[in-house]
Amino acid sequence: MVDEVEGFFGVYMLFCTNTIKRLTGKIYIGKTVDPERRIDQHNAGRQRGGAKKTSGKGPWEMVLIIHGFPSAIAALRFEWAWQNPDRSRRLAHVEINIGKETSLQFHWRIVSHMLQVAPWNRLPLTVRWLQPKYHLHFDTGLWPPSHMLIAFGAVRAKKKTPDGDAVADQHGGQQEQLDKKERCKLCLGIVKPSDKLSCFLPPCDTVCHLICLAKHFLKAEHGNHWLPVEGRCPGCQHLLLWGNLIRHKNGYELEETARAPSSPQDCDLEMPAFLKPKVT
Repeated sequence: MVDEVEGFFGVYMLFCTNTIKRLTGKIYIGKTVDPERRIDQHNAGRQRGGAKKTSGKGPWEMVLIIHGFPSAIAALRFEWAWQNPDRSRRLAHVEINIGKETSLQFHWRIVSHMLQVAPWNRLPLTVRWLQPKYHLHFDTGLWPPSHMLIAFGAVRAKKKTPDGDAVADQHGGQQEQLDKKERCKLCLGIVKPSDKLSCFLPPCDTVCHLICLAKHFLKAEHGNHWLPVEGRCPGCQHLLLWGNLIRHKNGYELEETARAPSSPQDCDLEMPAFLKPKVT
């Protein structure tokens, strides 16, 4: 099964499977909005859109991808820090050379530290092993925050569907669409589909503007943060992870208990049961 995600921004790790000894096990870090297309480009070479550093050195496997970034810029900054941990001020506390490590182990250790520090530790990220045979556990003390998900298996970037306003304009049904408008539980304003977050816990049908709900959640948090981690639904009052609300908006159907595994022992080499792509 391939998971489909709208608004995809990811940073990936490639593993070189070339049998030439000097190339075997080499790692490449990159960013993408379409992982399936990107790995094909890398293996096809630079003239087909691949990177200079990977061209002619493959085959490559995309073994890990971190996705859920809010924008291409956010993904780009994460990519740069992962590629240059010795130059990133956010990773100044991380020891770069600790002895014998494979390139895969080194890059996994670095990204494990990255998920612990601001601003990345508050993002609703998914750590996805695309190739479980390369899977590595988090070291003690480096398990990611509970609002992040650990997933296994393929992922596909899904094109965003037109929002209700665009569809109404195309079919001349503006008045009918206006009648069907949903209103924000917090400000009572009309909610456009592109700005909508909705509670995924049945039978709650609460709908809010993304910004309104973010501000509502942040009121209950300590500190001067710009992105919430969790908060109570203004309708049903259940505690919800902000990341799960975003994932639900982007195509996942989540249950009340949808949280990342809290320890390596809870992490299985199968897709977590609570992470189920919507059937379209």
